[in-house]
Parts: sequence; structure tokens; C-alpha cells
Amino acid sequence: MAKMNMAQAMNNAIDLEMGRDRNILLLGEDISVSVLGITAGLQQKYGKMRVIDTPISESGFIGAAVGAAATGLRPIVELMFVDFIGVCMDQLFNQAAKMRYMFGGKAKIPMVMRTMVGGGLQAAAQHSQCLEAWFMHIPGIKVVMPSSPYDAKGLLISSIRDDNPVVFMEHKAMYFGGIEGEVPEEAYTIPLGKAEMKREGTDVTVVSTGMMVLHALSAAEKLASEGISIEVIDPRTLSPLDEEAILKSVRKTHKLVIVHEEVKFAGSGAEIAAMVAEEAFDYLDAPIKRVAAPFCPVPYAKVLENEFLPNEGKIIEGVKSVIS
Repeated sequence: MAKMNMAQAMNNAIDLEMGRDRNILLLGEDISVSVLGITAGLQQKYGKMRVIDTPISESGFIGAAVGAAATGLRPIVELMFVDFIGVCMDQLFNQAAKMRYMFGGKAKIPMVMRTMVGGGLQAAAQHSQCLEAWFMHIPGIKVVMPSSPYDAKGLLISSIRDDNPVVFMEHKAMYFGGIEGEVPEEAYTIPLGKAEMKREGTDVTVVSTGMMVLHALSAAEKLASEGISIEVIDPRTLSPLDEEAILKSVRKTHKLVIVHEEVKFAGSGAEIAAMVAEEAFDYLDAPIKRVAAPFCPVPYAKVLENEFLPNEGKIIEGVKSVIS
């Protein structure tokens, strides 16, 4: 085991997989220099034919990744910010997501689209969004969102080895917050579609994703001092969603709070809430509570961005509202 931050864990995952499989290649803007360090050193090691700096043309390089995957390669393509998805959405949801189905299973699209999400760094309305629900709504795409360096490495290796298109969503604040963890240096996988209980509890189930998992765990520590026991479930993969893990926890605690950074309206939490209402309604002792961002663009001003984002205090309020 080694201490790694998010960038180091993901760089290590990509390096190990590129060394294992010559069909893996990287595409994206400025990936040879990699300001965040995720792809640092890989072009020098594997060459410009496998680590390709692209022009600033999202529709071009996402389309190139789809075509490469269809011909037998396994591309990892970086969309610098998820906010840019509108430029290349057709390549993803009309081509990558549907080709295997339309060709009767004869075509595989083993590609990973990595992208950064989330606020907290004053990157303003066009560089701070969380759009998980967009991708969850598209059959044929898997949606992954890690909350730790350990999970990031294992989930990324599983995503690279998967024969379907995967959208791999990384919260940018996790790169700048000094978040580290114990990570094995060898390759390992975490199954896609398998949630993890990050903290066991008995009073309230909190389902949270990405950066919000860290806030939920911090809130759980403070609530424990008040005698309130919180169970924190991290789906890790939003599509496919580990429904049974969530339902099992709700059947134990009888209360559910869902936390995500997306806007509350039609966010991923709406699907989770609907699923629990359909499958475990009789187990609920209180209405389901969602803690999420308001329905507006992400503000730039720090004081407004802080008000916009869900945080530990808002999670504590949400938990107390379902047990009062």
C-alpha cells in the first residue's frame, strides 16, 4: 500500500493498464503536460501514437474515441470539464451509447470518457456543474463517480476493461483538497454497479456521491456526538445503480437522506428516491429528504457559491429533519 492522492491513483491505474494492453490509448487536450498530473509522464513512456494531444474540438476527439473503440481499440478520452458535453453530446448518446444495440451486439464500444465535475473553486457557471443525471438517463452508458483515491483507481481499471462506454466523473475539488488515501500499488478492480457502505449506522441512511461522501462522513461524526447514528452509502456507480444495497440500508434504518451536488430538481437523487418509494415505502418512517443544490446556475462569487453548494451543515439539518 502507498499513500496516493486522486491524481496519483488515477495516473497509476492508467499506467498499469497501458502497460498491460497495447490497445489502450489516451486522447484529450494538453494531456501530455497534464496540469493536474493524471496523465503526466505517459506520453514520454508510451509515445505520441498512444498518448495524443488533440485540438480544442470536443466533438472531434470524442468522435475519434468512439470510432477507435468500434475498431477494437480501448480509448480513454478526457473531456476537460463536463460543462463542455453539449459540444459533443451526439457522439456520446447517439453513437457510443447505441452502436452495440443497433448492431445486434456485434460491435463493442470499450471507451472511457473521463471528465471533471463540481464547484467550490470559483470556476463559475460554465465550469462547475454536476450533470450525472444527464448520463444516467441514456441506456448503454455506465456512469461512475469515485469518492476516494482507492475507489478512483479500482473503478477506473474496471471502466477501462469494460466493453461498454463509461462516463467517469471526477470532482475537481478532490484534486485540490489534499485528499489522500492508502492505495495498493498493484492493479485491482472494483466492480461497476456495486455500492459501498462507507460508515455503518442505525438511525438514518445517507446516500451520497462524489465529494458529498466526504461531507456526509464528516456530518456523521458530528451527529454521532449527539447520539445520532448515520449509515453512509456511496453508490460509486450511478448506472448501473446498486439498488439492493440502498434498499437493504433503508429497511434497517427506516429513514433516507440523499445528498448530491447536482441541482435538486431531476437530479440523480430523484431516481434514487423514486426507487426507494416504489420498493421500500412500507419501511419508511419519515418522508425521503434530498439535500442538493438549488435550481440555478453555479455562482462565481465565493459567498454565493458557498451558499449554493451542499455542505456538512446542510446534511446535518437534513438528517435532523427526518428524525424530529
